[in-house]
Amino acid sequence: MKITIIKFILKARGVHLHSKSLCESKNIGKGTRVWAFAHILPEAVIGVDCNICDSVFIENKVKIGNRVTIKSGVQVWDGIEISDDVFIGPNVTLTNDKYPRSRKWQDKILKTTIESGASIGGNSTILPGITIGANAIVGAGSVVTKNVKPNTIVVGNPAQMIRVKNGK
Repeated sequence: MKITIIKFILKARGVHLHSKSLCESKNIGKGTRVWAFAHILPEAVIGVDCNICDSVFIENKVKIGNRVTIKSGVQVWDGIEISDDVFIGPNVTLTNDKYPRSRKWQDKILKTTIESGASIGGNSTILPGITIGANAIVGAGSVVTKNVKPNTIVVGNPAQMIRVKNGK
């Protein structure tokens, strides 16, 4: 489908697309805002009331829930699933290949999941195949090498649990 038709459909649905964004997907929910220099590929699915900031790239096999904020400089690669009410800080690095090699495609894309209510601090790195539990917090600059349990706070390189959160 041509991009101009997609933009027309999305605007009619109440999606805000900055004039300098490149949105190839028609699977974007009402009230979502896509800002300048963001690029969304055709098969990506994004929920309602999301905020996709400047210079974000979202690949095809990606599912993003409702009310998600993705700050500037983030790339969301195939196999990444982000649940509702997640915050992803600026320049977070999400990965989907444990052993990347130039021009050698992986046989199976590892699924990385960020569960509802989680927050990922700026400049963090999330390795492939990881699950960040519901309402967890990853401190800025952390390198997450293993699953993060729900309602916990992790920091450092490699990220270590520093405490369990009380409530939300």
